[in-house]
Amino acid sequence: MVRLFRHYPTQEMKTPSSFPKWLAIAAIFGTGLIHVMEAPDALGEARYKGLLFIANGVGALMSAIGVYRNQRRIGWELGALISGASVLAYAVSRTIGLPGLPAEPGAWFEPMGVASLACELLFVVLYFATGRARS
Repeated sequence: MVRLFRHYPTQEMKTPSSFPKWLAIAAIFGTGLIHVMEAPDALGEARYKGLLFIANGVGALMSAIGVYRNQRRIGWELGALISGASVLAYAVSRTIGLPGLPAEPGAWFEPMGVASLACELLFVVLYFATGRARS
């Protein structure tokens, strides 16, 4: 049977594969940006919490650059570590509380927290969906 349409790779066909990469960059950058914006308030609550927020921002920027440069360890793995730890800290801060800080059960739906959580979870999903965890 004669094929009516032949599959020729084009630049246009490569674009969808870069979409997860750019989405991951946006997600991890969003995580860091939110944490840096919230750092002054966090510093007021507990110095270590504010410093962790700043470290999150710096690490997220490094991760975004690493993902852009296709560096698995500094990009994807660092981003997954930052995102996973941030999700865990989010849950701990609202359930049992962080060291020296009481639990904040009423803060589950704080807008900046929810936005950050969405970015972090998106990055983790992309990390596993793109196979970066196995590479």
